[in-house]
Amino acid sequence: MSKQANPRTTYKSAGVDIDSGNALVENIKPIVAGTARLGSHGKIGSFGGLFDLSATTYKDPVLVSGTDGVGTKLLIAIESKIYDTIGIDLVAMCANDVLSQGAEPLFFLDYFSCGKLDISIAENVIKGIADGCLEAGCALIGGETAEMPGMYSKDHFDLAGFCVGAVERSNILPTNNVKSGDIVFGLPSSGAHANGYSLIRKIINETDSDLLEPAPFDKQKILAEVLLRPTRIYVKEAIKVIQSNIKIKAFAHITGGGLVENITRVLPDSTNLIINTDSWELPPLFQWLHKCGNLDFIELYRTFNCGIGFAIIINPDEEISLRELLDFEPIKIGEIVDGNTANPPSCKLLGLGSE
Repeated sequence: MSKQANPRTTYKSAGVDIDSGNALVENIKPIVAGTARLGSHGKIGSFGGLFDLSATTYKDPVLVSGTDGVGTKLLIAIESKIYDTIGIDLVAMCANDVLSQGAEPLFFLDYFSCGKLDISIAENVIKGIADGCLEAGCALIGGETAEMPGMYSKDHFDLAGFCVGAVERSNILPTNNVKSGDIVFGLPSSGAHANGYSLIRKIINETDSDLLEPAPFDKQKILAEVLLRPTRIYVKEAIKVIQSNIKIKAFAHITGGGLVENITRVLPDSTNLIINTDSWELPPLFQWLHKCGNLDFIELYRTFNCGIGFAIIINPDEEISLRELLDFEPIKIGEIVDGNTANPPSCKLLGLGSE
């Protein structure tokens, strides 16, 4: 009797299925094609993504790049098996950062890494990325899907995004003339966006909250749905302001570090920031986190956006013009005051946040 030959070793036997990866690429081609915009070239599957900057109307452009992820918000999506909006978060986190320099997002690339590729899940996530690109006005021109058994558990995956935008050299933000007396307007957030989720998950665990049960502060929705509301993309509003005659001094995307640390990033030395937290109502999600997490207000405002996702700094003379321009009422949340040149800019909370 002849000896049975040992089966040949394959890449698939090691946990990497090239055919699944190829099938995913075919499935998402029309989704990606739907994000095309003026300047985008080529097709998905090429070695590099192409963008023709000369096709735009910029005269003296400076490119602005940004990269980010969605943090442990991804674990909420995985645990609740809701995958259709986390891609919007990915685009928002990158596009809003680029926007803060005064730049229009032009194109986006994504990185999807996993332990075992589930085509359906990946397609849902990438559909969300495409939705985010459409909202931000940028083309999804490329990406990478990496199946890495041993690096991630079977059901886990991670995301990273990369956005490039352009701004006229003369319009780069922040300007160097932010000064005492300038006012700060806030644009409302849609929720916790994609920051502070490690703390949120800790509070969920300590309060024995169930992601698939009604939210303690909103019985009309399950907790996972509330926590997975996608990060608001501010491109349309901000570009509208940029293209107006309003003299913007600075934009700030409220991300990790919350309201306390993000606006001060765009302030020059010798200035400080005062935020009046009574200017807007703290949304129910953050009230719940404050109470059930036993967080003091400084920690709350230093971790979360607390209802304000993007800030605009202008001279007081521009206030009426800004209010008339936007389709919603921006919230005057604070002002710039004189600081000490010996210390970096700092933030003082008045009202609720100072209790």
